[in-house]
Amino acid sequence: MCDMSALDNLVANTAYLKAQGGDEKELRKRRQSLALPKPEKCETIRASVGQDFESLCELQPIGKKLFRQHLNETPEYAVAAEFLDELNDWELAEGAAKDKACTNIINQFCKEGSKSFLSCLTGEALEKCKAVTEKDFEVVMTGKVKEAVREFLKGKPFTEYTLSPLFDKFLQWKEYEKQPITEKYFYEFRTLGKGGFGEVCAVQVRNTGQMYACKKLCKKRLKKKQGEKMALLEKKILEKVNSPFIVSLAYAYETKSHLCLVMTLMNGGDLKYHIYNIGEKGIEMDRIVYYTAQITTGMLHLHAMDIVYRDMKPENVLLDSQGQCRLSDLGLAIELPAGKTTTQKAGTGAYMAPEILTDTPYRTSVDWWSLGVSIYEMVAGYTPFKGPDGKKEKVDKDEIKRRIINEEPVFEHKNFDPLTTDIILQFLKKKVDERLGCKGDDPRKHEWFKSINFPRLEAGLIPPPWLPKPNVVYAKDTGDIAEFSDVKGIEFNDKDEKLFKEFSTGAVSIPWQKEMIDTGLFDELNDPHRKESSAGLDQEKKSGTCTLL
Repeated sequence: MCDMSALDNLVANTAYLKAQGGDEKELRKRRQSLALPKPEKCETIRASVGQDFESLCELQPIGKKLFRQHLNETPEYAVAAEFLDELNDWELAEGAAKDKACTNIINQFCKEGSKSFLSCLTGEALEKCKAVTEKDFEVVMTGKVKEAVREFLKGKPFTEYTLSPLFDKFLQWKEYEKQPITEKYFYEFRTLGKGGFGEVCAVQVRNTGQMYACKKLCKKRLKKKQGEKMALLEKKILEKVNSPFIVSLAYAYETKSHLCLVMTLMNGGDLKYHIYNIGEKGIEMDRIVYYTAQITTGMLHLHAMDIVYRDMKPENVLLDSQGQCRLSDLGLAIELPAGKTTTQKAGTGAYMAPEILTDTPYRTSVDWWSLGVSIYEMVAGYTPFKGPDGKKEKVDKDEIKRRIINEEPVFEHKNFDPLTTDIILQFLKKKVDERLGCKGDDPRKHEWFKSINFPRLEAGLIPPPWLPKPNVVYAKDTGDIAEFSDVKGIEFNDKDEKLFKEFSTGAVSIPWQKEMIDTGLFDELNDPHRKESSAGLDQEKKSGTCTLL
């Protein structure tokens, strides 16, 4: 007898994996009708993009790329940009390579007779640059000299750029970025999981081939559970963050029935899946250190923006196809302006800090506690205040709460070494002012992380200790993901519609521009020899169909 559920899962997985491989021929066909808006249609946006150098020339990928093209047209400007690149490479280098890079920078940029001498410098910065030695290199070059070169680029080069045809091209892309986003912009694939308000499915952008995860929040369910404001807050927080260790929001749009967040596709599974479903319970120590280093850096990024995560647990840490991890599900995150605290209960029982359970005002301390619990679980295959399943001990919520408040964790598992035990104990201090990460300290300086070069980790230069297999779907079978029941008796009013509109803002600049560059569409639409069509997206609008795979 044919198992239809297994067959459905096989078909869904096959289509999903095939989409990730891409179809260049089909993609070229879809792109034929695409064109950037004409320059004369982009004047309105000129005023709205502002004059912020960091945003326009460093953070936005297309802006950065076009500004660099502008600098390359003038030798003095090109040298300044090249120096910043070389200095960045030096900062990320190690050992002999770092020493060699230091010597090369001094010879190339600091000797007056050199072709690449930093002639843009003046005053004290110029004198310090000419006199620099390998001994004082770091202090001089990463301080006064680097600052002076950036200030130079923010002056005349930047002003000239904003008046150049390359900036006009940037404005065309900014106008294109504003195109309306609907469900017809994507192909939809298999369901990857579900949350409290809806499912998460894999989607693919029709015109670029880029794969994402789409979190579909049911409007009626949101209203019934009073979750509308929480959904809007999650969207606004995701828009703000820009870290390689937190999922990126690329698009936010609405359909008739759902609010949709389109985010980084993390197809290597979550850490809970890896703890409990692959081999022996738990994860290898080198992986735990690597993932925790990335998690810690991601949480510090949130905390620097006065955002408390409040839902740190292995289930919310996802791996991508390259074995890198990111924090996900910011639905419980909260913004707390400097000095402000909250006593709101939020999180998952076994990972909640004592201060949440005792109604004590808190800020970011609760995230470091949850990280300690998560490291323990990655090592042992169970949480510290619940204990191993092997004891067949039924522990209710009240007992877990009592243990969290009153008891210390026990380290019985064979894989707990002294340094791992110490960092967990430091994170699980009951008193907040004694807890690691809460004393004005940086948890990344703990000896447990001694094998991690954090600047190189952030630059993506440290190979991950484990890689997902490209032919495996690290998610539950489609048949095992329960479907939501229909929500009845919910009607929307003007207030609801206003919130839906506020949510549905389309593309998010930095991830969208990165997608345009990574998928080759940036180069294709900028090609002066490409035969443009004025049809733009009109061709897509003529079709009322949306393919579901």
